Amino acid sequence: MSAFSEISNIYCVGRNYRLHAAEMGNAVPEQPMLFSKPTYALALMDGSEIAVPGNRGEVHFEAEVVIRIGRDYEPGMTADELIDGVALGVDLTLRDVQSELKKKGYPWLAAKGFRNSAPVSAFRPFPGVSSFGSEPFGLRINGKEVQKGNITEMIFDMQTIVDFCAEHYGIGRGDVLFTGTPAGVGALADGDRLQLVYGSEIWGESVIRLR
Repeated sequence: MSAFSEISNIYCVGRNYRLHAAEMGNAVPEQPMLFSKPTYALALMDGSEIAVPGNRGEVHFEAEVVIRIGRDYEPGMTADELIDGVALGVDLTLRDVQSELKKKGYPWLAAKGFRNSAPVSAFRPFPGVSSFGSEPFGLRINGKEVQKGNITEMIFDMQTIVDFCAEHYGIGRGDVLFTGTPAGVGALADGDRLQLVYGSEIWGESVIRLR
Protein backbone atom coordinates (compact mmCIF):
# COMPACT_ATOMS: atom_id res chain seq x y z
CA MET A 1 0.00 0.00 0.00
CA SER A 2 3.04 2.28 -0.07
CA ALA A 3 1.94 3.64 -3.46
CA PHE A 4 -1.03 5.23 -1.68
CA SER A 5 0.59 6.22 1.61
CA GLU A 6 0.06 9.94 1.04
CA ILE A 7 -3.60 9.71 -0.01
CA SER A 8 -5.94 11.26 2.54
CA ASN A 9 -9.53 11.29 1.24
CA ILE A 10 -11.21 9.56 -1.68
CA TYR A 11 -14.12 11.46 -3.21
CA CYS A 12 -16.23 10.03 -6.04
CA VAL A 13 -18.58 11.84 -8.40
CA GLY A 14 -21.74 9.97 -9.34
CA ARG A 15 -23.71 10.33 -12.58
CA ASN A 16 -21.26 12.69 -14.25
CA TYR A 17 -21.83 11.40 -17.81
CA ARG A 18 -25.30 11.75 -19.34
CA LEU A 19 -25.35 8.38 -21.10
CA HIS A 20 -24.37 6.58 -17.91
CA ALA A 21 -27.13 8.33 -15.96
CA ALA A 22 -29.56 7.28 -18.70
CA GLU A 23 -28.45 3.65 -18.76
CA MET A 24 -28.99 3.45 -14.99
CA GLY A 25 -32.42 5.08 -15.25
CA ASN A 26 -31.30 8.07 -13.18
CA ALA A 27 -31.96 11.75 -13.65
CA VAL A 28 -29.01 14.01 -14.48
CA PRO A 29 -28.04 15.78 -11.24
CA GLU A 30 -28.22 19.56 -10.97
CA GLN A 31 -25.00 19.73 -8.96
CA PRO A 32 -22.12 17.32 -8.40
CA MET A 33 -23.25 14.24 -6.49
CA LEU A 34 -20.40 13.13 -4.27
CA PHE A 35 -19.80 10.11 -2.10
CA SER A 36 -16.61 8.77 -0.54
CA LYS A 37 -14.66 5.56 -0.14
CA PRO A 38 -12.21 4.61 2.63
CA THR A 39 -8.52 4.45 1.74
CA TYR A 40 -8.71 0.68 2.33
CA ALA A 41 -10.69 0.53 -0.92
CA LEU A 42 -7.56 1.36 -2.96
CA ALA A 43 -5.80 -1.39 -4.91
CA LEU A 44 -2.97 -0.88 -7.37
CA MET A 45 -3.59 -2.25 -10.86
CA ASP A 46 -0.07 -3.48 -11.49
CA GLY A 47 -0.89 -6.82 -13.12
CA SER A 48 -1.72 -8.55 -9.86
CA GLU A 49 -4.99 -10.19 -8.82
CA ILE A 50 -7.59 -8.17 -6.92
CA ALA A 51 -10.04 -10.00 -4.67
CA VAL A 52 -13.57 -8.63 -4.21
CA PRO A 53 -16.76 -10.06 -2.66
CA GLY A 54 -18.33 -12.79 -4.77
CA ASN A 55 -21.25 -13.71 -2.52
CA ARG A 56 -23.18 -10.42 -2.36
CA GLY A 57 -24.66 -10.21 -5.83
CA GLU A 58 -23.23 -8.68 -8.99
CA VAL A 59 -20.02 -6.65 -8.89
CA HIS A 60 -20.15 -3.91 -11.53
CA PHE A 61 -17.24 -2.04 -13.11
CA GLU A 62 -17.20 1.73 -13.67
CA ALA A 63 -14.02 3.07 -15.32
CA GLU A 64 -13.06 6.61 -14.38
CA VAL A 65 -10.38 9.28 -14.58
CA VAL A 66 -8.87 9.81 -11.13
CA ILE A 67 -7.19 13.07 -10.18
CA ARG A 68 -4.84 13.75 -7.26
CA ILE A 69 -4.71 17.10 -5.48
CA GLY A 70 -1.17 18.35 -4.95
CA ARG A 71 -1.80 21.57 -3.01
CA ASP A 72 -4.09 22.77 -0.26
CA TYR A 73 -7.07 24.53 -1.80
CA GLU A 74 -7.42 28.28 -1.80
CA PRO A 75 -10.40 30.05 -3.40
CA GLY A 76 -9.69 31.08 -6.97
CA MET A 77 -7.20 28.32 -7.70
CA THR A 78 -7.59 26.61 -11.05
CA ALA A 79 -7.85 22.87 -11.48
CA ASP A 80 -4.54 22.91 -13.33
CA GLU A 81 -2.89 24.55 -10.31
CA LEU A 82 -4.39 22.08 -7.85
CA ILE A 83 -4.04 18.76 -9.65
CA ASP A 84 -0.57 17.21 -9.70
CA GLY A 85 -1.36 13.64 -10.73
CA VAL A 86 -3.77 11.64 -12.84
CA ALA A 87 -4.59 7.94 -12.99
CA LEU A 88 -7.32 5.72 -14.34
CA GLY A 89 -9.42 3.72 -11.91
CA VAL A 90 -12.44 1.52 -11.51
CA ASP A 91 -15.26 2.32 -9.11
CA LEU A 92 -16.39 -1.20 -8.24
CA THR A 93 -19.97 -1.43 -7.06
CA LEU A 94 -22.01 -4.19 -5.43
CA ARG A 95 -25.00 -3.38 -7.62
CA ASP A 96 -27.58 -5.62 -5.94
CA VAL A 97 -26.56 -4.27 -2.55
CA GLN A 98 -26.77 -0.71 -3.87
CA SER A 99 -30.27 -1.30 -5.25
CA GLU A 100 -31.49 -2.48 -1.86
CA LEU A 101 -29.85 0.46 -0.10
CA LYS A 102 -31.52 2.89 -2.51
CA LYS A 103 -34.94 1.35 -1.83
CA LYS A 104 -34.47 1.87 1.90
CA GLY A 105 -32.90 5.32 1.57
CA TYR A 106 -29.70 4.12 3.22
CA PRO A 107 -26.13 5.36 2.50
CA TRP A 108 -24.13 3.59 -0.21
CA LEU A 109 -21.05 2.68 1.84
CA ALA A 110 -21.77 -1.06 1.90
CA ALA A 111 -22.07 -1.08 -1.91
CA LYS A 112 -19.22 1.29 -2.74
CA GLY A 113 -16.70 1.21 0.10
CA PHE A 114 -15.70 -2.42 0.50
CA ARG A 115 -12.02 -3.38 0.48
CA ASN A 116 -10.45 -3.23 -3.01
CA SER A 117 -13.45 -1.37 -4.43
CA ALA A 118 -11.21 1.37 -5.87
CA PRO A 119 -8.55 -0.22 -8.12
CA VAL A 120 -6.33 2.41 -9.78
CA SER A 121 -3.33 2.61 -12.07
CA ALA A 122 -0.17 4.34 -10.91
CA PHE A 123 -0.47 8.12 -10.89
CA ARG A 124 1.27 10.11 -13.62
CA PRO A 125 2.06 13.82 -13.86
CA PHE A 126 -1.07 15.75 -14.83
CA PRO A 127 -0.59 17.55 -18.17
CA GLY A 128 -3.48 19.95 -17.66
CA VAL A 129 -7.20 19.70 -18.34
CA SER A 130 -7.02 20.69 -22.00
CA SER A 131 -4.16 18.36 -22.82
CA PHE A 132 -5.66 15.39 -21.01
CA GLY A 133 -8.94 15.88 -22.86
CA SER A 134 -7.20 15.34 -26.20
CA GLU A 135 -7.41 11.54 -25.83
CA PRO A 136 -10.20 9.18 -24.73
CA PHE A 137 -9.94 6.76 -21.83
CA GLY A 138 -11.57 3.39 -21.53
CA LEU A 139 -11.76 -0.09 -20.12
CA ARG A 140 -11.11 -3.43 -21.78
CA ILE A 141 -12.23 -6.71 -20.28
CA ASN A 142 -10.50 -9.80 -21.61
CA GLY A 143 -9.28 -7.73 -24.55
CA LYS A 144 -12.70 -6.32 -25.50
CA GLU A 145 -13.47 -2.62 -25.14
CA VAL A 146 -16.49 -2.17 -22.86
CA GLN A 147 -16.25 1.52 -21.93
CA LYS A 148 -14.90 4.60 -23.66
CA GLY A 149 -15.19 8.25 -22.71
CA ASN A 150 -13.51 11.62 -22.63
CA ILE A 151 -13.37 14.17 -19.84
CA THR A 152 -14.83 16.73 -22.28
CA GLU A 153 -18.10 14.77 -21.97
CA MET A 154 -18.41 15.22 -18.22
CA ILE A 155 -21.50 17.06 -16.99
CA PHE A 156 -19.47 18.80 -14.29
CA ASP A 157 -15.92 19.59 -15.36
CA MET A 158 -12.87 19.27 -13.14
CA GLN A 159 -12.96 22.90 -12.07
CA THR A 160 -16.58 22.62 -10.97
CA ILE A 161 -15.86 19.38 -9.12
CA VAL A 162 -12.89 20.66 -7.13
CA ASP A 163 -14.63 23.95 -6.28
CA PHE A 164 -17.79 22.15 -5.15
CA CYS A 165 -15.83 19.65 -3.10
CA ALA A 166 -13.79 22.39 -1.46
CA GLU A 167 -16.87 24.41 -0.56
CA HIS A 168 -18.92 21.56 0.89
CA TYR A 169 -16.41 19.06 2.26
CA GLY A 170 -12.90 20.47 2.11
CA ILE A 171 -10.11 19.44 -0.20
CA GLY A 172 -6.34 19.53 0.02
CA ARG A 173 -3.02 17.90 -0.73
CA GLY A 174 -3.25 14.12 -0.89
CA ASP A 175 -6.95 13.92 -1.74
CA VAL A 176 -8.07 12.03 -4.84
CA LEU A 177 -11.27 12.28 -6.85
CA PHE A 178 -12.90 9.69 -9.08
CA THR A 179 -14.55 11.95 -11.66
CA GLY A 180 -17.38 9.76 -12.99
CA THR A 181 -17.91 6.95 -15.47
CA PRO A 182 -19.14 6.89 -19.08
CA ALA A 183 -21.81 4.49 -20.32
CA GLY A 184 -21.21 0.77 -20.66
CA VAL A 185 -21.03 -0.44 -17.05
CA GLY A 186 -21.74 -4.08 -16.33
CA ALA A 187 -21.08 -7.12 -14.18
CA LEU A 188 -17.71 -8.81 -13.68
CA ALA A 189 -16.99 -12.52 -13.68
CA ASP A 190 -14.30 -14.37 -11.75
CA GLY A 191 -11.03 -14.27 -13.67
CA ASP A 192 -11.85 -11.24 -15.81
CA ARG A 193 -8.75 -9.31 -16.88
CA LEU A 194 -9.27 -5.55 -16.71
CA GLN A 195 -7.14 -3.12 -18.68
CA LEU A 196 -7.44 0.65 -18.26
CA VAL A 197 -6.50 2.49 -21.43
CA TYR A 198 -5.70 6.12 -22.23
CA GLY A 199 -5.47 6.74 -25.96
CA SER A 200 -3.79 3.55 -27.18
CA GLU A 201 -1.69 3.01 -24.04
CA ILE A 202 -2.52 0.58 -21.25
CA TRP A 203 -2.15 2.39 -17.93
CA GLY A 204 -3.09 -0.42 -15.56
CA GLU A 205 -4.37 -3.97 -15.51
CA SER A 206 -5.42 -6.63 -13.04
CA VAL A 207 -7.34 -9.89 -12.81
CA ILE A 208 -10.51 -9.85 -10.71
CA ARG A 209 -11.14 -12.69 -8.28
CA LEU A 210 -14.59 -13.09 -6.75
CA ARG A 211 -14.20 -14.51 -3.26
